[in-house]
Amino acid sequence: MKIGTLSLENPTLLAPLAGITHLPVRLLAREAGCALVCTEMVSADGLAHGSPHTLPYLRSLPAEKPLAVQIFGSDPAVMAAAAAIVQDSGADVVDINFGCAVRKVVKAGAGVALMRSPKRAEALLRAVRRAVRIPVTIKIRSGWDRSGREALDIGAIGEACGVDAVTLHPRTAAQRFSGQADWGLIAALKRRLAIPVIGNGDIRTAHDAERMMAETGCDAVMIGRSAVGYPRIFTEVNARLASRPSPPEAWGERFETMRRYVVLTAACYGEETALRLVRTRLGWFAKGWRGAAALRQAATGAESIGAALELIDAYRMTAAAAQEEWSGAPDAGR
Repeated sequence: MKIGTLSLENPTLLAPLAGITHLPVRLLAREAGCALVCTEMVSADGLAHGSPHTLPYLRSLPAEKPLAVQIFGSDPAVMAAAAAIVQDSGADVVDINFGCAVRKVVKAGAGVALMRSPKRAEALLRAVRRAVRIPVTIKIRSGWDRSGREALDIGAIGEACGVDAVTLHPRTAAQRFSGQADWGLIAALKRRLAIPVIGNGDIRTAHDAERMMAETGCDAVMIGRSAVGYPRIFTEVNARLASRPSPPEAWGERFETMRRYVVLTAACYGEETALRLVRTRLGWFAKGWRGAAALRQAATGAESIGAALELIDAYRMTAAAAQEEWSGAPDAGR
């Protein structure tokens, strides 16, 4: 698959998730076979004004490339300036957020608010396209009602402005992450556009990814929440799409992923910051498992990275002693 001048090794992408898709999560996704990872959304205002709180979001490592950086904002000039900064940082793709439905973002005219302001959206996209040489993509929602008309219109505007690909999460602004994603809208957008269309929403298993591509004709799939704590889903999706058998997750594999996450977080941020992150995020990797609540609670009291690793080892020993059936992913059907 190609996004503009960028060739991807397979049709899987990691979705930008605010507060979640930081560098260690992206590295785990790439190690599992994800072709393109994306940062959580970054404020264009913060980048353009050199905010010390915003610039660290651009921190990257060669191992995670190719990398997309998602920016959000509503002012065309500011967005163009931010996109240029993203390009200069070494990112491979600049993605523009048209989907965030958080109140403060919408109130500022950014995120999904842009979907009901087509003229502003067009001005913003043209400004960004002129500002950078790297591929430009947009991530959109259905819009503000279930008809999907706004998604089709914004997708067409994006293509006319030189956008290289469109990702569609077919839920309305009001739905946020609730209800069911309307995959039929992905198919409708694919029929309308010549540029790649990436499908997003309700991909919980490799079978779901295969079914989305078959039903919609989309060029790639973007996976978000299902990859959090279970990056192996990318390995499984790629095997399924290539008609290759995917060996089941080994009993101890998830524990090694937990350890890898802790070690990567410490290496990326130093122990003090890593501890703050690990205390609240270690439980991601045991979601749905027996004893996960106890692990999450224990993690909040970890006083060192070594202590966090010991918690993982203790959790593994407890599971082994109980002879639990660790069949891979906690959700049935993966």
